[in-house]
Amino acid sequence: MEAVELLKKVRKIEIKTKRLSKHLFAGQYHSAFKGKGMTFSEVREYQYGDNLRDIDWNVTARFNHPFVKVYEEERELTVILLIDVSASRIFGTRNQLKDDLITELAALLSISAISNNDKIGVIFFSDRIEKFIPPKKGKTHALRIIREMLDFEPQGKGTNISEALRYLTKVIRKRCSAFLISDFMDDDFQDAVSIAGRKHDLIALKIYDQRETELPSLGLIRLKDAETGKERWIDTSSRSEREFYKQHWLQQEKMQEAAFKRAGINYCKLQTGEDYVKPLIQLFKTRD
Repeated sequence: MEAVELLKKVRKIEIKTKRLSKHLFAGQYHSAFKGKGMTFSEVREYQYGDNLRDIDWNVTARFNHPFVKVYEEERELTVILLIDVSASRIFGTRNQLKDDLITELAALLSISAISNNDKIGVIFFSDRIEKFIPPKKGKTHALRIIREMLDFEPQGKGTNISEALRYLTKVIRKRCSAFLISDFMDDDFQDAVSIAGRKHDLIALKIYDQRETELPSLGLIRLKDAETGKERWIDTSSRSEREFYKQHWLQQEKMQEAAFKRAGINYCKLQTGEDYVKPLIQLFKTRD
């Protein structure tokens, strides 16, 4: 992509997502993601009902009167985006590719994070780890992430979610809030989700297109798997073929939802061409 065109696209996405972050996400984001612990603030005189374990014995001995330590929530977070850049993201039938939706989500979460003075980092993955952008603060860093989303060319075509989650636990040692953004065209990631979910605050965002859930009646068509390159012909005029396709989707969906529920992972589905703000706000509200 030419530099001038890239900058225009970055600016367009920045304007849209900054507006959404400011007017819709400010309070929701802040309340949904808690700080990583409590930090010492001050000491004050003991009051009835204070926890005896909070007594500062040094200050108490100095003034011959009980004083307690006061703590406050440490708000600063590290947010990591695990972004699926496999070949299946280049698909969409409702005026938007899955890749376009993923880019907007990444931009919105990045801008929301820096607006709350949090660090934001990214792991791009396909069937391998494509690129790691270490977490940092600041608008310049958020804009870099948006640029990478628009212009990144992955080496792999497949999807390996387990590898992405293993890499997350390896490079991010302290607990973080991690958004796993993918269409989940992968069958073997349940164990990795459970392990990563015990160490980090993991949120799964599934990106999908309506035509992945059911087929229209269009006669004989050729379908190609973007990740494996395999092709097959399907007679979409056949009701049984369409029903088989639909039931396969529903079965995969049911298995994934069950896996996230077992692992205690927040899960949200976002469809191309549809409003993604309301589902995200609803997700954030469930975390308050």
